[in-house]
Amino acid sequence: MPDKMLRISRAGDKREQARPVMLAIAGDSAAGKTTLTAGLVEALGPERCVSLCTDDYHRYDRVERKNLPFTALHPDCNYIDIMEQHLQLLATGHPILKPVYDHSTGQLARPELVEPGEFIIVEGLFPLHSKLARACFDVTVFLDPVEEIRRGWKIQRDTRKRGYSPEQVLAELELREPESAAFIRPQRQQADIVVRFAPVEGRDDPAGSSLSAQLLLRPTIRHPDLSAALQPGLSRAMHLKLERDTDGRPVDALHIHGYVPREESLAVEKAIWAEMGEPGDSAPDCLGRLGPDARSEPLAITQLLLLHHLLEAAR
Repeated sequence: MPDKMLRISRAGDKREQARPVMLAIAGDSAAGKTTLTAGLVEALGPERCVSLCTDDYHRYDRVERKNLPFTALHPDCNYIDIMEQHLQLLATGHPILKPVYDHSTGQLARPELVEPGEFIIVEGLFPLHSKLARACFDVTVFLDPVEEIRRGWKIQRDTRKRGYSPEQVLAELELREPESAAFIRPQRQQADIVVRFAPVEGRDDPAGSSLSAQLLLRPTIRHPDLSAALQPGLSRAMHLKLERDTDGRPVDALHIHGYVPREESLAVEKAIWAEMGEPGDSAPDCLGRLGPDARSEPLAITQLLLLHHLLEAAR
């Protein structure tokens, strides 16, 4: 058997596999993971970047889950071991046959082939759940919006796109809360960057104003030099300060303000883009997009900083 395994290993090493750069975006349901991912994929281009959702690894469909003692937020409701295997394959440049969960119908669909690109973005409920999964990523992010805001986003999404009533969504949120606290939110401690979109405390901005963003930049990875974008007098759009993380440790907190005029945010975006050394005078227009007619500059700057990490890792 050892000789056979050695022959299998050698057969698999005949061609050198390119190692892609991998980004994980974890968070609870309706935390904004797909929106954050979509702008990055479009900015990099589908020929260079692929994305996948770990929610596709649900073990049961929506009807089957009704009779189970746990929800989709429980690891036992997901093929975590298969997800880990697939992440390892992608991280070493190999394709996978990924399962598919159709959120619109709640059914398991036909698996699809995923070929690794130069960049791979993995978003979902469980990408940072296990040490084996976390080891596959170059950069890890946890989305941590204010809970009241996340609940509003989930009600809006699930009633418009998934056929639920507001009462059903609220009931599901209450049912999921213990497992969210036990299995989803603890992944926050494993992230290199924690992103929170929320209003600025003490401000009374008009309805419809963009949410501001706070990025906790942990020293687990090397973050970009933002001195050019943080020059005094350049803009009120962004500032950096030392704060305490939830465990009491000091951490750099980058505050990106949604209330400033767009031209000030654009000045910051141009300064960051210039530091990245990419062609063109400004970042891609797809960054910050919330829909056909909606845009968020804090989201754009957040995506731009993640783009910086991906491109630097590729170099």
